[in-house]
Amino acid sequence: MPGDLALLGRVAAGFVLAFAVGFERELRGSPAGDRTFALVGTGTAAITAVALKTSPQAVAGAITGIGFIGAGVVFHGQGELVRGLTTAAAIFAIAAIGVVVGSGRIFLGVASGVIVLFTLELRYIPGLLWADPRRYQDRFRSDTDPPDVPPVQGRG
Repeated sequence: MPGDLALLGRVAAGFVLAFAVGFERELRGSPAGDRTFALVGTGTAAITAVALKTSPQAVAGAITGIGFIGAGVVFHGQGELVRGLTTAAAIFAIAAIGVVVGSGRIFLGVASGVIVLFTLELRYIPGLLWADPRRYQDRFRSDTDPPDVPPVQGRG
């Protein structure tokens, strides 16, 4: 039974970290929120905790399945750009964190969770607004702008 309690601790850590990131996404109006993230983090932590040593393919299968969830979050609106990429990437990151804590690397999982939250909140942290690339967009040419190609001289 002590082994089961240790595994439960890993799964609980996956839940807590995933819920925290999902809470942030919910606050920002994301199509996926605290419950979705908590389920992904808990599920990947549980699969990893139980199957990593006996069937590492199960972990790979879980990560593949997360791709389908991420694809469901990403959508095209009428006349809009693609939306939901950040949330899809966050879901993938939470799945990875679930694998990390499920394998017993709790500190690494917590540190990764903090990094993910920092990344998602970077634009909203006072004093770090200089790190928001949208402030500098008008200074650079967009990838969709036609290139400035000078006319070729001397052909004829």
